[in-house]
Amino acid sequence: MSTPIDELRQIVARLRAPGGCPWDREQTHLSLRSDMIEEAYETVEAIEEASDAHLCEELGDVLLQVVIHSQMAAEEGRFTFDDVARGISAKLIRRHPHVFGDAEAADSEAVLKNWDEIKRQEKGNTQTSLLDGVSGGLPALLHAEKVTKRAARAGFDWENPVQVVGKIREELAETEEAIGLGDPEKIEEEMGDLLFAAVNFARKLKVEPEVALRRATGKFSRRFRALETALQERGRKPEDCTLAEMDLIWDEIKRQEHQSECQPSSGETAKK
Repeated sequence: MSTPIDELRQIVARLRAPGGCPWDREQTHLSLRSDMIEEAYETVEAIEEASDAHLCEELGDVLLQVVIHSQMAAEEGRFTFDDVARGISAKLIRRHPHVFGDAEAADSEAVLKNWDEIKRQEKGNTQTSLLDGVSGGLPALLHAEKVTKRAARAGFDWENPVQVVGKIREELAETEEAIGLGDPEKIEEEMGDLLFAAVNFARKLKVEPEVALRRATGKFSRRFRALETALQERGRKPEDCTLAEMDLIWDEIKRQEHQSECQPSSGETAKK
């Protein structure tokens, strides 16, 4: 009996076959790189929206990327979707000996340390650094987070978040100094150090910097749109106003948001 995943694989194979879809037949692993990234980010957006329908849809789009890349490889006799599935299943079993074997892991930190050690053994101990294996193709923020986590597992870390605050202040002062010198290259370097310190701070607070920044950007976007709407109602645009005028409206938007967040829900009001 055919399963949904079998049906999906058959559809993709048909699209790629002679007489199939011209666009699908033209695609390569390289041409679909941006699609893979885009679908992953859209899935993250669906998770943050807490929408089951949207998440289900976006996970399907991600699965399509896996299936079509596997199909292209199968057409060239390199590997198949089944090879992909078998490979990840075997990896999960190997790297969870505390579940599928006799090893023990008291907490998540122990699990991650075991994972890294098993991974090094699988690579034949050819790694020369704990940072080997961290993809350089990751977005800068995520790359920085993973690098700092690897270093922290080796004990190269601050004892508490307060110490990182001192580092942030130090990097901010050096950035201000570079601005005073008017050296663009030095400014960029110090700004990078400041951002890196902020990533470390987030990690010590157990906050995912990528998620935190996305939320902050979303909040700014929401408020800026509200600012544009408020100005439009007055027959104006942001470029027609002074910064002081826009700040007044911005503060009012923040105040209204705060009041809305503090108001009890209708259910809570009924209980009272």
